[in-house]
Amino acid sequence: MISPYFTEEHQMLRETLRRFVEKEIVPYGETWEEEGVVPRELLKKMGNLGLLGLTFEEEYGGGGMDTLATVVLAEELARSSFGGVTVTVLVHTDMASPHLANAGTPEQKKKYLPSLISGDLVSAVCITEPAAGSDVAGIRTSARKEGEEWVLNGSKIFITNGVHGDIFFVAAKTNPEAAGAHGISMFILEKGMAGFTVGRSLKKHGWCSSDTAELFFDNVRVPHGNLLGTENHGFYSVMKNFQNERIALATMAVGEAQKAMEITIEYVKNREAFGKTLYDNAAVRQKLAVMQTKVSMTRNFVYQVAWLDSQGVDCIKEVSMAKAFAGEMVNEVMYACVQLHGGMGYMKESVIERMSRDARVQSIGGGATEVMYEEVAKRL
Repeated sequence: MISPYFTEEHQMLRETLRRFVEKEIVPYGETWEEEGVVPRELLKKMGNLGLLGLTFEEEYGGGGMDTLATVVLAEELARSSFGGVTVTVLVHTDMASPHLANAGTPEQKKKYLPSLISGDLVSAVCITEPAAGSDVAGIRTSARKEGEEWVLNGSKIFITNGVHGDIFFVAAKTNPEAAGAHGISMFILEKGMAGFTVGRSLKKHGWCSSDTAELFFDNVRVPHGNLLGTENHGFYSVMKNFQNERIALATMAVGEAQKAMEITIEYVKNREAFGKTLYDNAAVRQKLAVMQTKVSMTRNFVYQVAWLDSQGVDCIKEVSMAKAFAGEMVNEVMYACVQLHGGMGYMKESVIERMSRDARVQSIGGGATEVMYEEVAKRL
């Protein structure tokens, strides 16, 4: 489809990603669902093609592209139909490593960023805790200074790439006297640091090929040089990167919804009942038309929001709208697609059954719908 937002470079990227998804993800996705993990080799292959650092600085091996490159990456990965694979990659590329790219010192970037871009290292971002999800200001993990080190204590939960990750960007309270969002800092932790342990791999309703963990920090000693950004200003770094994360998730929802529509249209055109195909029924055709309209309108709004972000426009309200609406839209579309598949839509062997489970978290993760609309309401 012709779009005013994408350049020839974006279109070439889309073609590369679509070929990669069909060759390297689709044939193996079901196996990874059963194994509960996306192999590191996949990220390494993506790194070799320059797909893991699209928006990062070229001097570290990145592509130097804009937010619309993230949109292309998220949309094409989502078309694989494997949400667990998609989010494994997007957490690494657009939710975790941007903390380093945005706030890291030249020394920190030189040490870690090339290996993150190449896929030699896998990253995770550690914000959520048992009592603090969307309420970032409520985190309890703490860090105190001892000489030239910080000592971290606490726990995190629902951490994507937490089991098999190498580099973790961790939010901790560094000023216990500060109220609310103040007094939070970000730290770079490496797997294997003494006192840093993975509690367990969490079993989920969907995204089954994505590893998700709870993490524990028991007097983890972190060098002062691993402080990421300005001390006590980590909350603002988290909020800044939420913009990128939410654009990626909104786009992921659009890509999944469009793929589900294509699968369902093909199914109803071939499924016969009462002597004709389901598509011959006007009610079925109109239901599909309504759903496609919602997908297309959401896609174009997400594109516009990503373009605004790429132009440096302050668009928190619009990003929040896109994340909220896309998360609800994809669930509405999946419900309709399962319904149109009938009994087959409820079978584990059905792609739509898996996609409907994967999509459920889209209205929760990265900012629940209710939280997103509250961000919108603040800015009306």
